Amino acid sequence: MALGILRPGRGHASWAAWLLRGAAIAAPLLFTGTSSVMAKSPPPDTSRTGTSFASLEGWNKDAHHHALSAFMRFCERPKSLTKAWEASNLAAADVRRLCKIASDVDVNGPGKAQQFFETYFIPSRVDARGFVTGYYEPEVAASRTRSDTFSHPLYRKPPGLEAVTRSNRPKGWPGDISHGRRLNGKLTELPDRAAIMEGALDGENLELVWLADPVDAFFIHIQGSARLRLNDGGVMRVGYAGKTGHPYTGIGRLLVERGLGTPEDFTMSGLRQWLADNPHERDPLFMENRSFIFFREVTDTRPELGPVGGASLPLVAGRSLAVDTRFLSYGSLVYVTAAFSDPDRPSASFQRLMTADDTGSAIKGHARGDIFIGSGDRAGEIAGDIRHEAAFTILLPNPDAIRTPY
Repeated sequence: MALGILRPGRGHASWAAWLLRGAAIAAPLLFTGTSSVMAKSPPPDTSRTGTSFASLEGWNKDAHHHALSAFMRFCERPKSLTKAWEASNLAAADVRRLCKIASDVDVNGPGKAQQFFETYFIPSRVDARGFVTGYYEPEVAASRTRSDTFSHPLYRKPPGLEAVTRSNRPKGWPGDISHGRRLNGKLTELPDRAAIMEGALDGENLELVWLADPVDAFFIHIQGSARLRLNDGGVMRVGYAGKTGHPYTGIGRLLVERGLGTPEDFTMSGLRQWLADNPHERDPLFMENRSFIFFREVTDTRPELGPVGGASLPLVAGRSLAVDTRFLSYGSLVYVTAAFSDPDRPSASFQRLMTADDTGSAIKGHARGDIFIGSGDRAGEIAGDIRHEAAFTILLPNPDAIRTPY
């Protein structure tokens, strides 16, 4: 999601950002993991100023060994780091060398991880005013089989689903629909949310899993992924697999436009309360958001790890950042400071080195980020309160230091 992912309320790009702005979920979204193709290299960015680590607020207090661990995930796919650092003229051999150096760092040695970053990277401050929100992975009850209790499905991707591109776009295709379904060799429009809710996909055996609450299902569509506690005692993770391609409409924004409340009223909890108080208006309101998401069971990551992000790697709570990949490539290191409480140090403000490994269509600009908080209700509560100005500093590799024998 950056699907992406989003949420003042609770969620990806902050619930307010998603629900009030009406941002569309796009693949790869904040937790998508559906594409092994990495984002194209971002365009050159000249709006940065060189700085020093000593000038970074809170730098010395960060848990650098956690940041190093999050970064090391990308050493399993060095090509992505080579792409991220093309502008630094870092060759593939340099990236492999840097990863070897990183793997040799004694993370238990006091200050060793911090010393690694200070030796092999150069900080560059993003001059534009930054902004961050938070997102998380919902966790709800579910069943692999339908029952009276579990009767609201999440659907698999239908066969023939494909993105509409310049090369395959049929004549007269609606400009605001990004995906279609190829049937009998012809690209056709998929049913939208209203049609699917009325049974347009019934009989195709696309039901992946069943939920007890249609509101949970709707919000999982917004987040793009979820951890499901199965009634047989197991755990299932679902992630984004595709979409109908219809435009996204934020239902919170619709309620505000109709004079039924303010943006502050429609946090996730506020919106859930409104839906509970107005059950007869729930489905008609849902149907006004034509966008509809399909899911897959995620089995390529361990249950204890985070959901898979746009870089096809498990997200790390508090260290994974969804970014605009036009400006930052996956694998980029970003030091983020913002005036909200650090989840692990409530008495301190958020000052952390993060790794760019997710994206979302609500994440726009080179100083815009969405912080992955974790899974479950508590993570949702924290994520929903994050909607703050921020300062971004990019850590660029130092080729001379990397090439120096150590």
